[in-house]
Amino acid sequence: MKAFRKMHNKKGFTLIEIMIVVLIIGILLAVAVPSFLKARETSRAKSCISNLKQIESAKEQWAMDFRKTGTDTPAGTDLWGTGNYIKAEPICPSGGTYTIGSVATDPICSIGVNTADPSDDHVL
Repeated sequence: MKAFRKMHNKKGFTLIEIMIVVLIIGILLAVAVPSFLKARETSRAKSCISNLKQIESAKEQWAMDFRKTGTDTPAGTDLWGTGNYIKAEPICPSGGTYTIGSVATDPICSIGVNTADPSDDHVL
């Protein structure tokens, strides 16, 4: 009889305990995932704004070096590439495209303004 008790005296988790742990993990994920996605998009927007600032600075340097006026518009090849003001062409991390514009205007990202959340704007 003692041998029988030893065989069935194994300790472990019950199904209810495992289900509770899975439920708690699910609740934590439901709270954490939207925050993670929001933080990721905010980071992309800030990176895009940083690219726009680099393009703006490169335009200003180009205008000073070549004595250009506010109405002149540089080409991308004037601003980036080997030996130019920016080493490589900036790429929007959210998939937008950049419009350089004239020296007097700010560069623009095609994603632009996000009216739902201003912290995700791609505007200089």
